[in-house]
Amino acid sequence: MITLNLFKVLRKLTIKRIHIEPRKVKATYSVEKYSGQTTSFELIYSYDHPYFSKKNPADVNLASMMLAQVALNYGLFFETIEFDGLYEKTDMQFLKAMMENTSREILTNKLLIKNEFLKAPFNTLQPEKRDQYTQAKLLFTNTQFNNLKLSPEKSKTDHNKYAILSSGGKDSLLTYGIIKEIGEPYPVFINEAGRHWFSAVNSHRYYKTIEPNTTKPWCNSDRLFNWMLKQLPFIKENYTSIRADIYPIRLWTVAVFLFGAIPIANKKSIGNILIGDEYDTTVKGNLNEILHYNGLYDQSKYFDNAMTRYFRSKGWNIYQYSLLRSLSELLIMKILIKRYPELQEHQVSCHAAHELEGRMYPCGKCEKCRRIIGMVKVLGENPQKCGYNQNQIADGLQALATKSIKQIGSDAAHLYYLLLEKNLIEHNAFTAKASKAHPEIMKLRFDQERSNLEDIPSHIREPLFAILSEYANGAVKRINNRWVEQRIDDNFLNEVKYKFDEE
Repeated sequence: MITLNLFKVLRKLTIKRIHIEPRKVKATYSVEKYSGQTTSFELIYSYDHPYFSKKNPADVNLASMMLAQVALNYGLFFETIEFDGLYEKTDMQFLKAMMENTSREILTNKLLIKNEFLKAPFNTLQPEKRDQYTQAKLLFTNTQFNNLKLSPEKSKTDHNKYAILSSGGKDSLLTYGIIKEIGEPYPVFINEAGRHWFSAVNSHRYYKTIEPNTTKPWCNSDRLFNWMLKQLPFIKENYTSIRADIYPIRLWTVAVFLFGAIPIANKKSIGNILIGDEYDTTVKGNLNEILHYNGLYDQSKYFDNAMTRYFRSKGWNIYQYSLLRSLSELLIMKILIKRYPELQEHQVSCHAAHELEGRMYPCGKCEKCRRIIGMVKVLGENPQKCGYNQNQIADGLQALATKSIKQIGSDAAHLYYLLLEKNLIEHNAFTAKASKAHPEIMKLRFDQERSNLEDIPSHIREPLFAILSEYANGAVKRINNRWVEQRIDDNFLNEVKYKFDEE
């Protein structure tokens, strides 16, 4: 019988030799195996403008935190993990807490589910409830920066400035469109050194022509993630040829990009960091009494709130949140395509995008592509506007008639209801079972867990919901397990105080 202890397959991971230049920071990830063999890889972030000084303790501290994030995916697999850099108490607490959460998420959403990347017998692990899931002992050392001393910070920021973690997806495009109307946007495209960057190419090129605040840091985290897979003996050697909608192991990924945006936010006194996450990305699960977040923690409101608390503990007056928590995917698609068609035509919501004559196009075959095709069609629009050809559109609709999509039940059921209502897909046993009307899907939804006004700063509520209300079919609030109609007015928007507002 396979137990979790058997996944502790490597002796030590050390993040060390932090190197800082004005436009670049890097560190060595060193893996020591039980055989005594040691192998290393260098993680790098680089920028178009200078953001760091190796003589500034705050910059060294931030670089240490940036370069530590990838390691949080591996707490289950090492005997010891050592962070060698300049950290203060609040940093250590954050890293320990986020690693423990990630260990639990990887256990429940990678190791205890059907995962094509796992070798036998590692794919037969049984659930085991524990008080702690991180198996590595965490060490914090400082062999390089003993001459630097951190002092408390209290930064001033402009809450009319918004850093937007950007890609070619509908969520970040809509977020940019809204902020361009009501504030000062700073799109930040983290250029991952892999094919995932393909989905961002079209929108980044367009932003460079219209938005002077656009920045594009470069990071080779994707290569580091792939290198680390080669060190894990329970991952199949042919993992690169396995087609799947999941990563083999990692689940702490958004923070790798997010920390790459923080130097820009700090240097430009930006008061908001926006991530494009919708209503259905805050989900709690329970697997044999092991509570988890369905592998979506770093897309949930809990992640946003944890980051805002961390920023405040550092003295940074920055708020992290999503503008889109009250919206379904379908409502996001509607607002983007109706209000910002010039942005929507650069949308690439596909992680298997490819290049053709200098432009990136979606694969048209994956679950995400058929979902996008279905949503665009029920809105009465043409999926060709965002790169799908006629054959892909036809194939996507045909696939929807036999295959499910990754949305929460009510959202998926309503999409199938609309697809059938508009005769876009075949009426059969599968679609009949999958279809059910949920009119709240096209309304602004508020509840205590997924979409709560207290998670959105007061300064943006009125202009934000003025825009969203133009396209939503009203608003509802979850009360006693029922959706109750709400009127979006000053009383509603101000009845709940923002949880992080200072007294």
